[in-house]
Amino acid sequence: MTPAGSDPVIDALLRAATVHIGGTEPAPLWGTGFFVAPGLVLTCAHVLAPHLRGDLARSVVVAGPELNGGEPLEARLDRWLLDSGPLPEHKVPLERDLALLRLLDRDAEHECVWLTDRTDYPGGPGVVQGYRPGGGDDDRPVRAVPWKATARINGFDDAYGLRIRPEAEFPRGGSGSPVLDAHTGAVVGVLKSRRAGRDGGMAIAVTALRRFGADYQALTSAHDRWHGLSPKITGHNWIERQHRLPGAGVRTGGDLWGPRDRREALARLAAVHPPDGIRPVVELARKARGGVAAPPGQLPPNTWRDGHGLLYEAGRPAAAIAALHYLQLVAEYERARGGDPSALTDWVARRLDGVPRIVHTVVTQATLPPGLLHPAGPGGPAAGRGGGSGARDGGGADHRIVLRHPLPGDGRAVVVVELEPVADASTPRFYWRIRADDGQELDEPLHEEQTGDGVPPERLVGELRGPLAEVFAALDVPGAPAPLEVALPADHFDTAVHRWQLTEMARLHHPAYVGVRRSVVLRDIARRGEPDPVWCERWHRLSAAGTLTACRTPPPRQVPRARQLVEMAPAGIPVLCRPAGTGAGRRAMGMALAAGHGVALWHTDVHPETGCGDFCDEVHRGAEMMLSAAGGADELPDRLRRIRDDISGSRRGGHWAEGVALLYDDPRRPLPADGEGPVDSP
Repeated sequence: MTPAGSDPVIDALLRAATVHIGGTEPAPLWGTGFFVAPGLVLTCAHVLAPHLRGDLARSVVVAGPELNGGEPLEARLDRWLLDSGPLPEHKVPLERDLALLRLLDRDAEHECVWLTDRTDYPGGPGVVQGYRPGGGDDDRPVRAVPWKATARINGFDDAYGLRIRPEAEFPRGGSGSPVLDAHTGAVVGVLKSRRAGRDGGMAIAVTALRRFGADYQALTSAHDRWHGLSPKITGHNWIERQHRLPGAGVRTGGDLWGPRDRREALARLAAVHPPDGIRPVVELARKARGGVAAPPGQLPPNTWRDGHGLLYEAGRPAAAIAALHYLQLVAEYERARGGDPSALTDWVARRLDGVPRIVHTVVTQATLPPGLLHPAGPGGPAAGRGGGSGARDGGGADHRIVLRHPLPGDGRAVVVVELEPVADASTPRFYWRIRADDGQELDEPLHEEQTGDGVPPERLVGELRGPLAEVFAALDVPGAPAPLEVALPADHFDTAVHRWQLTEMARLHHPAYVGVRRSVVLRDIARRGEPDPVWCERWHRLSAAGTLTACRTPPPRQVPRARQLVEMAPAGIPVLCRPAGTGAGRRAMGMALAAGHGVALWHTDVHPETGCGDFCDEVHRGAEMMLSAAGGADELPDRLRRIRDDISGSRRGGHWAEGVALLYDDPRRPLPADGEGPVDSP
């Protein structure tokens, strides 16, 4: 049965790009995959994991009737979203269940599917094509049998899950099959699972490819270049047939932006250098939309292609004025970076022939949003002032550039990890959420685990490693890795986040510890929602104060007293030479938070029970030098990072700052409220 709106030529092209996957020796069918770029087959990681366990370099076979004359071709795992640790024995989480195989024969010719450039998917009629095992009796060996089914997506699961209505039946071996949107003629998902004993199933949205980080840019660029070179003189290709579908849109007055325009535009965007993080894509797309942000719920855009996908409105294709404006803005951005966007601008100029005057004027007079090419915010990076704390001896002159911590509204993003303790757990366990926050438009959860038993502290790093790597890859810009803010209860302030290793085997030029690579600060998760006036007032006075001063908390041979924290000078920063999560340190930290302090330093390692010793004096001296050298509190995160970098390079494990944590809790960019208050019941 062919769903309404499905195109027979596109169905045939989809079938030509789809292959079955198995071992090099005679073996049962493992699953299905499909070509997304020259030499690259996309499938589910769980199709490969049981067979590659212990040998990730093992060759596999891909085959299809329209590939290599029907003869199998060898391929190997190119990359997948699974961690580098032990392969899963059972179910692979949906957001990590993607893998790419690369053909060993680089010259093999094959069809490639057209991947949607949209983030949103409204649901509707679709087609799934794949392979299932057939035969298997004495006379007929097991073989891969092609199958096809209609599929209507009628639900969504988290950021990447597409639920398929139970009227579709999926056979064993179908995992990794492409899911085609019949409305637009674009592949929108990868079939993951069927429902045991019932119809229906689950697919992974192709937007999950963004989790490949920097490799996603290379993949989509190769995809768009391939389609840009596809035949344009016959109707037997994806783009020409998409023109016949309802998703092509209907516009009048010369404002049509059809599939042919999209193919040409994306092929030329693929030749432009990648954007410097998410912010340029968001801002240029917003300006192209007339200053209106993309509809809520969109995933953060990683590439110029993703920015084009933000121009859709309520499922309708972009208007020509918005798309051409966006392309010209990308060209201006590339030119301002010293690149050569002439291939893109030449095509835009040709496309402007015959368009209404208003379109021509808007596009040709396009200018970049102010400050877009200054990743360190207004005024650029702050230069180090006076005696920089980053010197290897902890106190000499240091003239390296200090990056200020992002300010609300300057467009630079931070990565925020929220660790919420599970209330009724007998031992410490956490729910977690990862957000990207630029203080403006970007402030949505990207990954989270908010149900079940939670995660114990010893498993947090392993749980967060993959999601954080993906978000950092999207937000980092050259010379300015995105800072990491970890919000957790004060009782857990001694969690040495700066010692987290987010890669098990770091490259030689990439330190394993997150606190060496990027600024890492802690925040108080109890300060969710509307900021307390006391907190805001103290932050305001701190921002207006002069040279920062270190205030030993509590003073020598004294117990913590609230008055000491309340009466501390505006430029005073509490410094504890002891852990802040237990004992006297916990009492002092509680008083500091109650007094509105948003910045504090403390040593997370064990403190002598008999009182302060020589090392405590060293901690306070080092903190005093670092604070006095800073030109403001917003320099402290990067100054502390540079000290950690020097410690790492010199292997000085006994350095005063090795175990130091930094509270940097800006009330101008508060953590969002958890939304768990009472609600009206209907």
